[in-house]
Amino acid sequence: MGKQYIVDDLGELLKVIPPELRDKLERMEQLSELLEVVLDLGRQPEARFPNSYIYLSEEPVTKEQINYVVSRIGDFGPDHRAGITRTLHRISSLVNRRGEIIGLTLRVGRAIFGTVDIIRDVIETGKSILLMGKPGVGKTTMLREVARVLADDLNKRVIVVDTSNEIAGDGDIPHPAIGRARRMQVPTPELQHEVMIEAVENHMPEVIIIDEIGRELEVMAARTIAERGVQLVATAHGNTLENLIQNPTLCDLVGGIQAVTLSDEEARYRGTQKTVLERRAPPTFEVLVEIKDRETLVIHHDVAETVDKLLRDIPPQPEIRTRSGKKAAAEQKPSEEPKMEVEAPVQRPIKPERINIFPYGVSRDRLERAIHDMNLSATITRNLSEAHAVVTIKSQEKRKPQLLIQAETQKVPVYVLRNNTSSQIRTFLRKVYGLPEREWDSRVMEKTEEMIFKVLKTHQPVELPPEPPPIRRLQHEMVEKYGLYSESRGEEPFRRVVIFPSSSKK
Repeated sequence: MGKQYIVDDLGELLKVIPPELRDKLERMEQLSELLEVVLDLGRQPEARFPNSYIYLSEEPVTKEQINYVVSRIGDFGPDHRAGITRTLHRISSLVNRRGEIIGLTLRVGRAIFGTVDIIRDVIETGKSILLMGKPGVGKTTMLREVARVLADDLNKRVIVVDTSNEIAGDGDIPHPAIGRARRMQVPTPELQHEVMIEAVENHMPEVIIIDEIGRELEVMAARTIAERGVQLVATAHGNTLENLIQNPTLCDLVGGIQAVTLSDEEARYRGTQKTVLERRAPPTFEVLVEIKDRETLVIHHDVAETVDKLLRDIPPQPEIRTRSGKKAAAEQKPSEEPKMEVEAPVQRPIKPERINIFPYGVSRDRLERAIHDMNLSATITRNLSEAHAVVTIKSQEKRKPQLLIQAETQKVPVYVLRNNTSSQIRTFLRKVYGLPEREWDSRVMEKTEEMIFKVLKTHQPVELPPEPPPIRRLQHEMVEKYGLYSESRGEEPFRRVVIFPSSSKK
């Protein structure tokens, strides 16, 4: 990774602080780590650092000190934020019921160059990217440098929609940290969606940068922009993709969620309940980056695929990157739901043609049904000494029962499921047999052949369940061999094959 360096214009912020408080600040050794200065009427003034705070005076803040600051900064907007011209510092106000300012937070704004190197290859793909993470983790800092890199290094036409002047600073001239990117200011936060659309219609950008998408109208505007072929790079409220899916306002950014009622036949085929959740549409953002801390990122390179997995209760496998330059294994993210894994090395060989499974706390009926539906040669055993694998659930594993301890002692691999659902059981079986995450081709093709015979018998069209393009291609080839006609209908990921009698072909 390239070396990072920081531009903070700290001297400009110190100029607006009352002299008696400024003097103490300037004498502090840790001044370069200053996060913010808090001035609340009638309370002691504070200087806040990453892990501590220091009182700047024993005397409480006066109205005169607050007025001293207010007279030296820009105007406050409806969001109670102001700035200092051509800097990234942000001043936020607290007001009383009469609208009078009774408190100030003077936040240090820093342009950190070099933060974007860790995802530069992702940015250069031209895909729309959504950044997420807890407050203060560096989302806006990274967004600012993304604008500069796209505009200066890649010669893109970049527009920054700067709602609170937080990306490019206060005043009419944007901060040099965004490079050649152009900045559109927003009169009030409620009008951000209108400025987003105006940017596309009036200025022909190739890229639009947006900080904090949080309202329904902004979500709709983002989709409109993406559909016009413009690359979006934005931040949104929330820490993870899972948070976004559960947010009724923002979930449309990743395709939206809808409840779908399956036929009895399809529900049995999938091994699920009749009503399931599915993604409603293609996501606005193709890539999602979770900023865990300033050193670690979790990257979902295909948001559509990840959302589909989460809705099927399949653990996603994002890429984890660190600034050390090492790429972590694409496994279940740390601090998330417990992953399914082998707890001990396999000593007794597992033969693909026959596996003896010992369930502990897992539904035998669901396990038997999954084995049958997946056409696997597996046997459920009640004898641990015969088992090639033990499968249990997290709540049982936490108790450390004697049987699981015995299994580990005997070197029998223990698989831990998050919960006792058919989906988790199928995921476990796919892992043991090394099968792909979707239903395997042989089972799908058996189902397709069954439907072909139904069309031959009834002379009526039949619609198959949605499948990915490679499976649909095989289905069309099989239909053709029986002298029937087929076509694909619907939009991805719900595109499916419909089989017609030969007489229906036009």
